[in-house]
Amino acid sequence: MSSLIEILPLLMFPALAACLFSGFPVAFVLGGVGLYFGLIGMELGIFNFREFFLINSRIFGGVVENIVLIAIPMFVFMGLILERSGIAEELLQSLKVMTRRIPGGLAISVTLLGTIMAATTGIIGASVVMISLMAYPALLAANYGKGFSSGTIAAAGTLGILIPPSIMLVIMGDLLSISVTDLFMTALIPGLMLACLYLLYIVILHRGQIPEEIDENQDHIGLIILKGFIPAVLLITLVLGSIFAGFATPTEAAGVGAFGAIMLALAKNRITLEKLWQMCDETIKTSGMIFGIFVGATAFSYVFRSLGGDDLIIHFMENFTGGPWIVISMLMLIVFVLGFFFDWIEITLIVLPIFSPILNGLDLGGHVEPAQILPWFAVLVAINLQTSFLTPPFGFALFYMKGVAPPSIRMKDIYRGVVPYIIIQLLGLIMVMLFPAIALWLPGTMD
Repeated sequence: MSSLIEILPLLMFPALAACLFSGFPVAFVLGGVGLYFGLIGMELGIFNFREFFLINSRIFGGVVENIVLIAIPMFVFMGLILERSGIAEELLQSLKVMTRRIPGGLAISVTLLGTIMAATTGIIGASVVMISLMAYPALLAANYGKGFSSGTIAAAGTLGILIPPSIMLVIMGDLLSISVTDLFMTALIPGLMLACLYLLYIVILHRGQIPEEIDENQDHIGLIILKGFIPAVLLITLVLGSIFAGFATPTEAAGVGAFGAIMLALAKNRITLEKLWQMCDETIKTSGMIFGIFVGATAFSYVFRSLGGDDLIIHFMENFTGGPWIVISMLMLIVFVLGFFFDWIEITLIVLPIFSPILNGLDLGGHVEPAQILPWFAVLVAINLQTSFLTPPFGFALFYMKGVAPPSIRMKDIYRGVVPYIIIQLLGLIMVMLFPAIALWLPGTMD
């Protein structure tokens, strides 16, 4: 019986993994597993019934009253407007024109689209589906391979998990008690570095290719760029610039971005009251899903801690003799494996609070200053989760793509196409681990 009590909190994770395949909503599964193991703890005499009422206090005191989390629905709303109003499609057309003389120009334009839209949607599923619908027909018509097309779309679509203003970074900042602005600045260069590595791979792969011929009418080209590229980039610059310059908090900048997106859609006559209502409805559903998972994860995490899960993990790490770099590597491996089964929301909400006390006790010998370990580690987790989104057989982004891909695209085409990009992402992860200044050199992150 004592052995069961000791490992009971660890059994919550396989139970959670098994229940996720039941098809029930994730929020209900998280909360249900937490409550069920709380009842088991009561039977074993290690959990008090009155502790269930403390979960409500955690939810209302931690999630409901958190001002930072108000940014989430506004960033979702901004991304939906840019997607549904056709502004994103115009952006792709302008990028195709701008990269017309570069070998592999269409694939480069898709990657650039993913990089720019990463600063608007913040939701991986929305980014991957949107880019898939727009880019698959164009890439296949231009005789790019099925595998390469799939890998390029998947890699570009998942950049939204890392490049600010990523919703995941907002949640990470709250969980780790880090300034969201500083975390945005910490993640910006690694995100752009990954995008540049993708572009370098595409250029090398297509060197010697004859660029696609496009109408060279300069007035026509200038108009396409003016209408498609400039407005979207100005909006993103306004949002990120106001955050990085210190003029606005992420929550305030999210409001400015949502308002700016509405004005942009109105200026292009791309929005109606019916469309606006649909986007508001979808924003509510998406935000409700996210906050529902917050509630379920709060119950799960509280029960896990109350059953002694935190102490069990910390005790294991304290008696682990592999050194701090082995600990970091183990934590990265855990996140990577969990990414096969769970969405990033569950992973961040469950794992980061558990890892936080472990990280606070690490000494990396001056490689990373103690005050910088948490933001640096948060970026490592973000890159890691982006990689796990692409990794077969359970990479979530791959199934998002398959759901909207043309019938000619088979799952093995998608699996084959993402392999080079997974290698590139792992290379980026190693680079940030070995050279933390990549993430920490921007003003405000090295203090």
